[in-house]
Amino acid sequence: MTAPDGRIRVVLVDDQQMVRAGFRMVIDSQADLTVVGEAGTGDEAVRLLARTPADVVLMDVRMPGTDGIEATRQVTARDGAPRVVVLTTFDLDEYVVAAIGAGASGFLLKDAPPEEMLAAVRTVHAGDSVIAASSTRRLLQHVAPMLRGTSSAPAAEPRELADLTPREREVLVQMAYGATNAELAAHFVVSEATVKTHVGRVLAKTGSRDRVQAVVLAYRTGLVQPADLLRDA
Repeated sequence: MTAPDGRIRVVLVDDQQMVRAGFRMVIDSQADLTVVGEAGTGDEAVRLLARTPADVVLMDVRMPGTDGIEATRQVTARDGAPRVVVLTTFDLDEYVVAAIGAGASGFLLKDAPPEEMLAAVRTVHAGDSVIAASSTRRLLQHVAPMLRGTSSAPAAEPRELADLTPREREVLVQMAYGATNAELAAHFVVSEATVKTHVGRVLAKTGSRDRVQAVVLAYRTGLVQPADLLRDA
């Protein structure tokens, strides 16, 4: 879904007005994007998004009152919910994990350059990427151990992975390493169209709403171990 004029509708949620002003200036400078609302707290965001159609939300985590994690959980629970990109920093890794568990479709470093923020909005709206592969890899190195937790690997085949073909399983592993569609195509020596087909089947068979959720599943089920990511990064 997009606005009637075809632009991607963005809502900004951050308790710092200057941060929102900077984001708005960058986003509104793009012909295909438009800011349709702002909120300074999680409570304001939930109320705003209940009455304002939006496609993508840039959501800060640490805010007074209802924080970004709980706001994300409430927003994504609704039918036709927008995709949420959580704004984070490296020293808040635990918030990244919690936000993804709450339904966020991805994350973006708060000090990311403007072009990376714009790419994040567009790619998460398209449902095509885990967002800014370089940042994603670095963040996964930090949060992967927390995704797996302390439980041992399951003795039986995880139900969520049972229907995957061997190739689809390989695709999910590479997704968990933070590979983009172009990198997947190069790795498997196929076209990007074929990669999109494989990724779509992985999402459908695992019941994942997007690639981020599929990656989390890969770590939680033990298909990929944090040590694998750290060794191959």
